[in-house]
Amino acid sequence: QVQLVESGGGLVQAGDSLRLSCAASGFTFSSYFMAWFRQTPGKEREFVAGISWRTYYADSVKGRFTISRDNAKNTVYLQMNSLKPEDTAVYSCAARRRYSDIGYATSKQYDYWGQGTQVTVSS
Repeated sequence: QVQLVESGGGLVQAGDSLRLSCAASGFTFSSYFMAWFRQTPGKEREFVAGISWRTYYADSVKGRFTISRDNAKNTVYLQMNSLKPEDTAVYSCAARRRYSDIGYATSKQYDYWGQGTQVTVSS
């Protein structure tokens, strides 16, 4: 049974930091492309960051967010620094069987999703 369980969300002030974690089970984690997406009400899901053997970032978070993975722990992380009110969203991790970087920013490319964790940044 595949599971992706996010943790680490919360309410912070602008300029603060948060670290999200996503614990995976039920599939061969090390061979999957992992990513973080975020979504706000009324908007489509937005790619934030992805990781295979290299990392990928949305322009809006480049230089502030860092994605990493620990294959021994089957966990992917998202370190978020210098948070802004516009970063407020539900953040979900996703796993894609296809390891290449083709289409990594497209949510439909992903096979498994977590339930999401709320991040709220106050001004």
